[in-house]
Amino acid sequence: MKPLERIEQEIQHLRDALRTHPMYSLLSDIDDVRIFMEKHVYAVWDFMSLLKSLQLHFTCTSLPWMPKPNAKLARFINEIVHGEESDINELGIPKSHFEMYLDAMEEVNADTSIILNFISEIKDLSIIHTILKHSDLGEAEKRFLSYTFNIIKTEQPHKIAAAFTFGREDLIPDMFIAIIEQSNSEHKNLFPKLTYYLERHIEVDGDEHGPLALEMIQELCGDDQRKWDEVLIVAKESLRQRILLWDAIAKDIKEKKMETVLS
Repeated sequence: MKPLERIEQEIQHLRDALRTHPMYSLLSDIDDVRIFMEKHVYAVWDFMSLLKSLQLHFTCTSLPWMPKPNAKLARFINEIVHGEESDINELGIPKSHFEMYLDAMEEVNADTSIILNFISEIKDLSIIHTILKHSDLGEAEKRFLSYTFNIIKTEQPHKIAAAFTFGREDLIPDMFIAIIEQSNSEHKNLFPKLTYYLERHIEVDGDEHGPLALEMIQELCGDDQRKWDEVLIVAKESLRQRILLWDAIAKDIKEKKMETVLS
């Protein structure tokens, strides 16, 4: 069995757990979507740090410019950066996907102040864990972000690429399709910005970025079994971290529904 096939086989149960997570069935009204977005936005934001970390490794971002050894990886990363950092929103205006997500949050009256205050305090990577510790974020969000930036701080491209590919890019189509089916089907006209954001991710990540991300893993690991083993470890843990975040979102939605019933 090829290494990539082995990894996909060994993480399938975790992908299935995410695909069938009970959180999706709880997204029945706007209040539920609002809770989801207020926690999920941190995964939208830190995804960009994973991406930009890969860009630092695979492309030249300093002066004077010098060619990097793998133009194929440089092209792939630059294509994703172009799409994620300066895509076109539903009105034809260039925006990053993170900013598009914030617009979608405002559309459903979700609170954007906590995420905006949090990122405004982070001046460089060295203080992020201190900021996290003293922030108003929930424990699930803190744990999720902490894992992401610990991987980034390894400065090992194959590990960062593993978190990027198996915990994010390769996962996004399944995850967002489920959200659209469970929630947006009933409320599509009420939040077109979120619908556009989700459908855009399905189109780009499923058809283009996902397969290319798998090629990136293959390029980085080659015949190095140690790297393949480490990629598997990171892939599994990245998915577990996503499941824990989903568990926390489901818990918050259930508690909110219970409060509504009791009131």
